[in-house]
Amino acid sequence: MKKTGVLLAGMLIVTGCLAYAWQMLPHQQSDLYTQEDVGARQQESEQTEQVVKREKEYGYAYGMLPEEEQILYLEIRDALVNYEENVRLSSHNKDEISHAFQCVLNDHPEIFYVDGYTYTEYTLGDMLKKITFTGTYRFSREEAKRKQEQIDNYVNQCFADMPQDADEYTKVKYIYEYLIHHTEYDAAAKDNQNICSVFIEGKSVCQGYAKATQYLLNRAGIFSTLVLGRVVGGEGHAWNLVQIDGKYYYVDTTWGDASYQAIGGAGSYPGEKIPTINYDYLCVSTEQMNLTHTLDNVVELPECDSMEDNYYVREGFYFTEWNQEQIERVFQEEYEKGSAYVTLKCESYDVYRQMHDALIAEQEIFRYLDCPDGVVSYADDETQYSMSFWL
Repeated sequence: MKKTGVLLAGMLIVTGCLAYAWQMLPHQQSDLYTQEDVGARQQESEQTEQVVKREKEYGYAYGMLPEEEQILYLEIRDALVNYEENVRLSSHNKDEISHAFQCVLNDHPEIFYVDGYTYTEYTLGDMLKKITFTGTYRFSREEAKRKQEQIDNYVNQCFADMPQDADEYTKVKYIYEYLIHHTEYDAAAKDNQNICSVFIEGKSVCQGYAKATQYLLNRAGIFSTLVLGRVVGGEGHAWNLVQIDGKYYYVDTTWGDASYQAIGGAGSYPGEKIPTINYDYLCVSTEQMNLTHTLDNVVELPECDSMEDNYYVREGFYFTEWNQEQIERVFQEEYEKGSAYVTLKCESYDVYRQMHDALIAEQEIFRYLDCPDGVVSYADDETQYSMSFWL
């Protein structure tokens, strides 16, 4: 449960809830189907299936598929990339076709111009002879080319300010922050299921955020793939799996785009100091993600069991025990940086409870904050084992 409060010297007042300004749009994928029974008129003889010879694929979903479905994946991918129609597929299994199609879109955010697909069944009597595939395209080839130019301009501007010689964690953090600063969450955003919404319109929903994150990370040389699932309340959601120095983490840029609003007692707090980024979802483990997210992905995902490149660990805000020296150092450094607020993240509920009791109940926080008026504005989240304090 998230709570906000105002701490007065000698008195604690819990005043309301911490509100995050976001919504999640359920992931929707509609496939359009057509069927043609050519019956006895279709006397087409079986042709030998062409051997699909392509370069090695590095898409995560592709790598998780059995060999037969990898062939189907490549057939669908090539058809979409080349705007081909009525491509004969090696599989007659419609579930496999649907699955392979989703895997292609999960691996390739650059295929932003595809909405779905149609297939045609060719039968001889009751016997299914072949299935052909045609993508349904949101944009023509010419329109897609013009939009790609706009996307390239965005990417160039983004990378122009990326720190030189940045390590992989720093690149992920930079892209996370850049997207949040340049994107507004809007359920009515145009093209909100693909990267155009973020890179061209500057507005999107969860799938647009996630695909844009994947696209930028991949362009920066960082492995990333799309993850589908649900969040507390059952709403469909999308986020990312990333790999930093060989270890996997989850990143949810949508939930990182947070607006904090202190309710009651803090109405006079300077609006410019309200944080715009929530770092609870930058490079987190499976255990942490499962507190608020449920996987419903198209392929199996690895266990994310490392905390080495978690944001709070890397930035020194992670507490495995009550540590007064670490707390004092954190507040001193953040004051020196001119930060508006600081968030302390705890390893477990027990550590969180201990720190909460000491800092809030016993009012130890006044030892670390500059509070000439004796007032502290704060927010605590026992679900995420974290506490935020405005400086």
